[in-house]
Formats: sequence, C-alpha cells, structure tokens
Amino acid sequence: MAVAGGTFEVVVWDETPYDERAGAKLSRVHIEKTFRGDMEGASTTDIVTAVAEGEKSMAYSGFERFDGTLGGRRGTFVLGHVATALGGERSLDWTVLPDSGTGELAGIQGRGTIEVDDEGVHTYTLEYEVG
Repeated sequence: MAVAGGTFEVVVWDETPYDERAGAKLSRVHIEKTFRGDMEGASTTDIVTAVAEGEKSMAYSGFERFDGTLGGRRGTFVLGHVATALGGERSLDWTVLPDSGTGELAGIQGRGTIEVDDEGVHTYTLEYEVG
C-alpha cells in the first residue's frame, strides 16, 4: 500500500442546526476543502454532527468527494468519515468507498486518518492502493 500525507484547509463551513434540544445539538454541515501534499485538489463534504452541551464531546459522520490528484493520478473518489472527540482526545477516520474511484483513480481502496493540531492545522494520512 502507498501512503499519502499532507494538509488541507477548510474554505467553507456551512452549519445548519436541525435539533437543539437539551443534551446535544444536531447539525448538518456542508464543507469545502483544499488539499496540499500527496493529495492535490479540492473536495466537498457533507456531515451530520452531534455536539454535547458544553461542547465537551462531539461526533460526526458523513461523506466527502475528493477531486484532484493522488500520487500523480487524476480522478475522484469518495471518503466515508467517522469521528469522535472527548476533551482533547480525537479519533477522525476515513475509509475510501469501494468502487467510487474515477479516471486514473478507478479501483482505489484505502483508509486514513485526520489530525488537527493546537493551531488548527489539519493533516491527513491515507494508506491506499489503486488497482
């Protein structure tokens, strides 16, 4: 498996709460990102978030379509997201949706993670194979 790494910047965060009852706020969020590094391109992401009162914990899941190059190959593919956070502990995982790759990325498979540092810089790692 190849390993891709780099950073991304969130350029659009459009959050729409749909349930703000006691306990947790539920929202739909549309996100647009720009990727740098082994993944060069842009993506659109739609997630559903749950943020507990006091913002001490949260979780989200959703899907992202990446459009650009990965390891020099051009195409698109879809990533499934699952994330949780409790205090300073975070788990943000990606899985490539099988059969979602197009162009030179047709047949892509893989898994990855996202990390966010104290300054808000987002880094990614994606282990993948195309074939």
